[in-house]
Amino acid sequence: MKDCDSCLSLTADDDVHSQSTTNMATSSNYWEDLRKEARQLENELDLKLVSFSKLCTSYSSSNSREQRTRNSSSSQDNMLVAMTTELQQLLANLSAVNDKMAEYTSTPGVSSHNAALMHTLQRHRDILQDYTHEFHKTQSNFFSLREREDLLGSVHRDIESYKSSSGVNNRKTELFLKEHEHLRNSDSLIDNAISIAMATKENITFQRGMLKSIQTRVTTLASILFYHFSSLLTLYKNVNVHPYLNATINHMTTHKLSMSV
Repeated sequence: MKDCDSCLSLTADDDVHSQSTTNMATSSNYWEDLRKEARQLENELDLKLVSFSKLCTSYSSSNSREQRTRNSSSSQDNMLVAMTTELQQLLANLSAVNDKMAEYTSTPGVSSHNAALMHTLQRHRDILQDYTHEFHKTQSNFFSLREREDLLGSVHRDIESYKSSSGVNNRKTELFLKEHEHLRNSDSLIDNAISIAMATKENITFQRGMLKSIQTRVTTLASILFYHFSSLLTLYKNVNVHPYLNATINHMTTHKLSMSV
């Protein structure tokens, strides 16, 4: 009986050891499958990101969106949408694989390899972060380039529209400009005429003042001359009216002088 019990005990221990070995092997295969899937997704992401960058560059390198054919533009838009969706799905799948790897590292029974597993997991996480950053950067640059291109295209359309419309109204615009120039010249001539008239008015006013001053002086001088002339004339008349009186006075004066002698 003891021999049988020992045999049964050994058999049970062998079964447990065999089961543990099987579980470890299965667990190791699961980890390797996750690593293989992560590497496959990373390689696919690397190729897709390069193609995505080239597509964005070729899409925005055209002179203007109007110069591309409608079919070509629609095809490129569809390719961009499809590739963007595919890259987003690949990034999501890689993130899910990394989460499974993180769960595996916390599974009981793998603690002896935990340092190596954590190092591998961190490396895959860094790769995922780099690819995610590169995808968003390329997408952001593309949106900025397309927005600038649309703005330039809008400005170009406005310029062309203005040129086409200005060609019709070019003659009218030229006539309006000429008429405006004539009005400006007329205003200038009127201003000059007004300036000359004002200067002439001031000159005439000054000359009139001078003439009034001269007239006043001449009138005053004439009055003085007339007064003196009247006095002389009166004196002259008085001398001519009494000639005999003057002769008598002279005779008496002469006679008196002779008697004295």
